[in-house]
Order: sequence, then C-alpha cells, then structure tokens
Amino acid sequence: MTKSIMIVGVGGQGTLLASRILGSVLLGQGYDVKVSEVHGMSQRGGSVVTYVRFGDKVASPVIEKGQADLIIAFEALEAARWVSFLKKGGRIVMNTQEIEPMPVITGAAQYPEGIVEHIRGLGIDVVAIDALDLAVKAGTARAVNVVLMGVISHSLDFGEDVWMKALEDCVPKKVIDVNKKAFALGRAVNE
Repeated sequence: MTKSIMIVGVGGQGTLLASRILGSVLLGQGYDVKVSEVHGMSQRGGSVVTYVRFGDKVASPVIEKGQADLIIAFEALEAARWVSFLKKGGRIVMNTQEIEPMPVITGAAQYPEGIVEHIRGLGIDVVAIDALDLAVKAGTARAVNVVLMGVISHSLDFGEDVWMKALEDCVPKKVIDVNKKAFALGRAVNE
C-alpha cells in the first residue's frame, strides 16, 4: 500500500532538507520512494510543496487532491492552502508560525485568523505546535524543519536510530548537534 506525504511551507524554511531526511529514512527501510521536485516559488517567501510517496512499488510522485495521508506544514497559511489534498482520516502536523505573504505585507490582504480552529472544524486531525519556539530552544531558528521531522517520527516509527542516521547523512556536520536537539524536542511533543 502506497502512503503519500506532502511537505508544504514557504521558500527558505528547509522543506527540501526535510524531504531528503524523510526520503533517507524511508529508503533505509526498504521502501520504493518517489520525491517530487518542488512546485511553487522556491525563493525565500514563496509557497513551496514537495510530494513524498512510498510503498512496495510507487509509480508516480504526484499527489492529487484528497490523497495525502499526512501533510507537514511549516507555516499556518500553507496548512490551510493545501488542506484539500488531505484524504479522509488523514492528519496535518503544522507549525503555528505565521509568515506574511506579499499581499499581506503590501496591505492588499489580511492574514487570516483562526487557521488551526478552522482546519479542526473540518473534522481533521491536527497536531499544531510552535516549531519555531522549539527550534530556537535547540539553538537555531533554522531547525524548524527538523523539529517537525521529530514530531512526525512517531507516525513513521522506525526507531530513533534510523532517524539519527538520516540526520547524519543529510545535515551538514557543523550543525548536526543542534539538529539532533531540535529532532529530540520535536519527538518529545507526542510522547
């Protein structure tokens, strides 16, 4: 059975590194894994989405509306933007951080309020955390992506050692310690 995960966020948040870590974990467990190219404006500030599909045999990396088992949202508005891709019974793990898109910055629009409540009101299982706060506690605001990998590690429970190996394989050596702390803080959210 093929599982589908979407990683959504804003350019510059580390969604690509998160997809590499996740792909490394899944490949290490013997799954056929397909990771899509990034769709959207990958420069800092634009909406970014990456598809990760895994199973015994995966034909395509593309996830259609209503097919995602899990959406990992690095930013609140991105969770709302992509919620229609979640399948019935799926889950959203989201960072509650709000990054204003250009229309809000220029005053042409307002950032929506109550996003978490709105998504929960749709009957969706939502894990909403302040991943930025946990990343800062780990030592760097840039580790939001790894905090979120820690949070989802329980949903894909292959053992902490598997996740640590993926971090060591994917994260630059000079920042591995802070990223391991970030992962541990994220993993502790669901314990």
